[in-house]
Amino acid sequence: MRIGVFVCHCGTNIDGTVDSHQVAEEAKKFPHVVYATDYLYTCSEPGQQEIQQAVGEHDLDGVVVAACSPRMHENTFRRTIERAGLNRYMFEMANIREHCSWIGEDREANTHKAIELVRMAVAKVANHVHLHPSYFEVNKRVLVIGAGVAGMQAALDCADGGLDVVLVEKKSSIGGRMAQLDKTFPTVDCSICILGPKMVDVGQHEKIKLCTYSEIEDISGYVGNYTVNIRRKATYVDWGKCTGCGLCMEKCPSKKAYDYHNEGIADTTAINISFPQAIPKKATIDPEYCRQFTKGKCGVCAKVCPLGAIDYEMEDEIVAEEVGAIIVATGYGLLNMEELGEYGAGRYPDVITGIQYERFLNASGPTQGHVVRPSDGEEPKRVVFISCAGSRDASLDRPYCSNFCCMYIAKQAILTRDHIPDSEVYVFYMDTRSPSKGYEEFIRRAQEEYGVQYVRGRVSRIYPKGKRMVVRGADTLLGTQVEVETDLVVLATAATCAPEAEELAEKLRISYDEYGFYMESHPKLRPVETNTSGVFLAGACQGPKDIPAAVGQGSAAASKVLSLFSKDQLESDPQIAQVMELRCVGCLKCADTCPFQAIEEKELPDGRVVGHVIETVCQGCGLCTSICPSGAIQLQQCTDNQLIAEVEALCQAWRERSSG
Repeated sequence: MRIGVFVCHCGTNIDGTVDSHQVAEEAKKFPHVVYATDYLYTCSEPGQQEIQQAVGEHDLDGVVVAACSPRMHENTFRRTIERAGLNRYMFEMANIREHCSWIGEDREANTHKAIELVRMAVAKVANHVHLHPSYFEVNKRVLVIGAGVAGMQAALDCADGGLDVVLVEKKSSIGGRMAQLDKTFPTVDCSICILGPKMVDVGQHEKIKLCTYSEIEDISGYVGNYTVNIRRKATYVDWGKCTGCGLCMEKCPSKKAYDYHNEGIADTTAINISFPQAIPKKATIDPEYCRQFTKGKCGVCAKVCPLGAIDYEMEDEIVAEEVGAIIVATGYGLLNMEELGEYGAGRYPDVITGIQYERFLNASGPTQGHVVRPSDGEEPKRVVFISCAGSRDASLDRPYCSNFCCMYIAKQAILTRDHIPDSEVYVFYMDTRSPSKGYEEFIRRAQEEYGVQYVRGRVSRIYPKGKRMVVRGADTLLGTQVEVETDLVVLATAATCAPEAEELAEKLRISYDEYGFYMESHPKLRPVETNTSGVFLAGACQGPKDIPAAVGQGSAAASKVLSLFSKDQLESDPQIAQVMELRCVGCLKCADTCPFQAIEEKELPDGRVVGHVIETVCQGCGLCTSICPSGAIQLQQCTDNQLIAEVEALCQAWRERSSG
């Protein structure tokens, strides 16, 4: 075999602590190597041209590039050698940047390690075989999970691009968190006025199939051909008949149901429409509070409904949808305020969360936009906001910043002064974070134009004093302890992953971090893709972000889907697991281990049962190869023989040094 080795300097990233020229010179001595050189930037256009030229001049049939992580440039170099006429899989990359130059300053030791990594890569590529991708048809429909602003944007962009979209939302209406807001920062314009037209566009778009009050039951298949089972939960109202007239809500005698849209600051009826602008504007019965379900008698809504839309016998329904790609836009949750014991959260009615305060401010909220104290309904004359309530707090295992809290506190402080001109507003903060366009000016406006008093320091305790609450904390700028008597305390509670985010991730076979937020394939180069082909991320399911960022990511995810579906056929990566049926004993441990459900049972003509890899589903992770007791399953281009060749090359080098 004739192998060429190309060692990259990567400026000083590699050459600063690795002698790249020496690595190339040593590589010339390795078996099968007929050409070796070093170059300043191998990934540059001239560097790639040099590789292509060397392939032709030296009749190479294998190439090793010693440079950075394969995650960065493996596909770049594969395309390079393919243009030169080689099979793209006759290539191996030695990572001498992350594994050498970036982890130590000893130039001699780093150079020695780089030489050994190149030696192993050469031994491995000498055992490579020509692989060829296969092609399969694509179902050009897309599933969007979550109908907040990010999910709606993604759905609209896909639909406007000509794709059929299935939009699944677990609540009875689309809109997500943004539908709960009164105003948006930094423009202080009406949230529903912005969101409403987009909701109408989604509801009326001929390419979008809405599945509200629904959840994902299970997902099978692979990129281009997913089968998704959707559980359409029983609403106990026939939405085909319901016109949203609201008569059932007026007459319902059960008026103590929990109001999820208003975050529990007011009660609602057991049958209700979540908010006036809801889409679809259909009624839903909550069986936990409905007297027909709890006591077995009532039926008032059924009696007054002019169209006979009430159906107490309705059951959940499973609907199967075939799609080719999935966009996940499940949004975020909020920290349970009961975890904030030092703030009296959950014990004192006048300590509320930011989203609850938002509903007080909202004209469609339970108080029609008039701010009152939950304890007695009186107008508060002093309001204290506390930022980072659960965020950036290692004791609660949430050291991350929730991104948008500083800004919505400033917005709510401004709105408080607008609603109650003679009020006093305090903000306890650690430090303000306002990196986007117009954000810093907005906070300055709250301080300078509206007289909001910012106190830099943590709050240690909140306790009642008569009809008021006392907020005790530190002012780190003055170096003193402070106490503020207030009528109302608003906590900027931490943004968390969406409820049941981990369970959905398991169904999607995607990764999530220690906080439950979904992980992108690469934080900079592939920010909306996941490691599962055909599954994309949009909005705050990936991490806390504000509305503009969520909308932008929704459009980005849609563009990725449109790009994916620009071809009638997709190419499958041949670097997958393969079962040697003669050696397989049929234990199917590989199938139990596979995180992508890519291995199934197969019965041979002689009656034996063996494992079978579904090529289009396998992601080439290699877990199955490590669990197989008989060694019957091998990962292409990472077989036992290739790994042994690498180890033998390393041992041979060690023996040569020992004898020398």
